[in-house]
Amino acid sequence: MTAVLEVFGHGGDLVTAAERFGVEVGQFVDFSANINPLGPPARVLEGLREVLPRVVHYPDPGHRSFRSALAAKLNLPASWLLPTNGAAEAMALAILALKPQTVGIVTPCFSEYAQLSRQFGARVLTCPGREDRGFKPDEAELDRLFEQADLVFVGSPNNPTGLLYEPEELLRMAGWTDRTDTHLVIDEAFLDFVAEERQFTLADQLSRFPRVLVMRSLTKMFAIPGLRLGYAVAVPALIERLREKQVSWSVNSLALAAGELCLEEADYEAKTRRLIAKERSYLSGVIAQELGWRVWPGEANFLLVRCPAQITAAELQELLGRRGILIRSCAMYPGLTPGDFRIAVRTRPENDRLLTALRDVWRERRERR
Repeated sequence: MTAVLEVFGHGGDLVTAAERFGVEVGQFVDFSANINPLGPPARVLEGLREVLPRVVHYPDPGHRSFRSALAAKLNLPASWLLPTNGAAEAMALAILALKPQTVGIVTPCFSEYAQLSRQFGARVLTCPGREDRGFKPDEAELDRLFEQADLVFVGSPNNPTGLLYEPEELLRMAGWTDRTDTHLVIDEAFLDFVAEERQFTLADQLSRFPRVLVMRSLTKMFAIPGLRLGYAVAVPALIERLREKQVSWSVNSLALAAGELCLEEADYEAKTRRLIAKERSYLSGVIAQELGWRVWPGEANFLLVRCPAQITAAELQELLGRRGILIRSCAMYPGLTPGDFRIAVRTRPENDRLLTALRDVWRERRERR
């Protein structure tokens, strides 16, 4: 089973999964990647067909049309925004531009925080999230992390736990940045899936916190991960430092056009949030009450689940993969256990297929004991 963990280092790798499990790519139900199960909005797909002839030209390196639309949507000046090739590029640019010698992370968290930091020569310091606090860190330990690190990554909602920091917690961290001379990067890639009344962000308060950067993604909510589109929000001085490190034309013309169309999809976003809230509750209830497995009450479009001791997440990943269902083992995340895995929240028929498979696998495992 070790090979499973080595092969599937990231969710959504359908080609590798097809090679391993002998299932055609199009036959998988993918719970390993946290993408909107509704698929891209119809108007976005139609718009992409219309702008396809633009691929004969270079994209606008200044991203002017998309930045203008995004600025209007967020009610922020365009100079505070930098479109990027997915949120991952925004994170990489922050490290390249700010040149931190030490980067702090709260574990468990998105693996690319540490991966990118080490890739660009930074030392990684960790602060453990406490399981008895829903994987939130101890405040004193988090304060020490800010004192020791040049840059700190925080996910809100966090991946893979679904943890959402409260407004006072984010404001407290932002307030530490001047005292500790630390930059704070808040990863809000999954915030769009959170109930509107819970979508607290510092993006509109950054004039108070010039050392804070907010990273967002359009690929998750609008189901366009193949196009790669995200953006950074920060004071203009920080944005310019990131822009200086960005490769020319890193954001392609189709992604920029799709991004403008996505910004007009308020009804689609609301529909998605209703679906996610309903299905997250349904999945969590069945897994916890019927199977008796532990489920953490995340607020994003995915759930962190812990298997009983009789089966590991790696084994479960293997057994479900043979059935054409992909999940994300989280055994390799610091702070989690061999029994922990993550599932995306999808549509009711897809969720029922997952639940049926989980029941079958769990029954078979108990019968063998």
